[in-house]
This record gives sequence, C-alpha cells and structure tokens, in this order.
Amino acid sequence: MFFVAVFAQTADETKLTETMKEFHQALVKQNTVAINQQTDKALSYGHSNGWIQSKKDLIKDFERGYISYQSFKEDSITVTMNENMANVRFVADITATLNGTTTVNNYHLKVLEVWVKKSKRWVLFARQATKG
Repeated sequence: MFFVAVFAQTADETKLTETMKEFHQALVKQNTVAINQQTDKALSYGHSNGWIQSKKDLIKDFERGYISYQSFKEDSITVTMNENMANVRFVADITATLNGTTTVNNYHLKVLEVWVKKSKRWVLFARQATKG
C-alpha cells in the first residue's frame, strides 16, 4: 500500500510565498523602495547574531552601505495562515558583506518571518533568524 500526501497551496499562500521571495530579492538588489513597500512600519528584523533592526534602520543600513546581500536562497518553505496573518518558516543560504568590507560571509540559517495582510497585499511584520 502506498500513501501519497499532496499539499496544495491556497491562492493566499502562493501569493505570500511569491511576495516573500520578491522581498528577499529586493534585499539583494538593495531596492529600498520595494523594501519600504513590503515591510510594516513596526518591523522587527532579527538577525542570527542577536542584532535587531527597525524598518528605518534596515533601509538606512542599505543606503549607507553597511550591509549588502549578494545572494538569498530559500528552501523547505512552510506557510501557516491565520486569517490576515501568516508565519513562514524556511532554511536560508545567504551571502552578505557587512560594514563596507569585501569579506563575504556565508550564512546557513533557519528563519521565521511573520507577514500581515493589509488591504490586498502582504507586508513583513517580523523576522528572526537562527544559525542552522
């Protein structure tokens, strides 16, 4: 006997997953306009080393070149919906430079992002990463 489980994403889950990936690519492209549009004004953006950025800090750090992402790849994505809120968990492989240095850092992280649906679009409310 074989048992096959098929998990189909809802339209909301599909849209959220697309939005999440677009946000991560906006980080790589340092597209502060897109980052501003895709994040909540009360954003809490937590890094694996304990560093926490507000929305203002996140955008400012891109503008002044403090952080630069070279790549951001997600794997093992799970989405849990609760009306106009959702949490997204995934494993991320990220390369980035800090403080204007040329030293590229590679990170393998487990990430939790909390997204909120406002009007008809999803915005990132909170993010926390841990070393994976």
